[in-house]
Amino acid sequence: MTRIWCIAGMIFALGATATAQDVSTDDVYACTSVAEDAERLACYDAAVGRLQAAEAAGDVTTVTRQEVEQVRQDSFGFSIPSLPSLTLGKSDDQGLKEMTLPVKAVRGKRGNLVITLENGQIWRQTDSKALRNNDQTEAEIYEAALGSYKMKLDGGIAFRVERVK
Repeated sequence: MTRIWCIAGMIFALGATATAQDVSTDDVYACTSVAEDAERLACYDAAVGRLQAAEAAGDVTTVTRQEVEQVRQDSFGFSIPSLPSLTLGKSDDQGLKEMTLPVKAVRGKRGNLVITLENGQIWRQTDSKALRNNDQTEAEIYEAALGSYKMKLDGGIAFRVERVK
């Protein structure tokens, strides 16, 4: 069964809408502690009703683990400080540290290569290492020191890069 994460933390309070601010999966979970069957059912009905209303209003959304992974991959290389809290939920996972992707094009000269990947990401070389610029098929990108990134083309020499798109 596909795990579905309900990101109740993604509630966007627009103006002073109290209902949107009060909706949480915690309300549903709290119903498990109600001993009496009829009261527990009423608790579930009320909590799920509030959650459904918030979802219909666009204040809450659910995402699959696959969608979270896609967001991580699409945003790899950009500094988005709030992204981990929105996509990781209560997980201890620290996020994506490296990726290997197919190369669409490499252009430029020494110290000024621009690498376009098949998924649309564009990376620019930031150091002056001399690299060959012909028929690369794969880019391995990984985190380096102090929030920087390095790339290897077809397993070659690592060079510093920054994501530009």
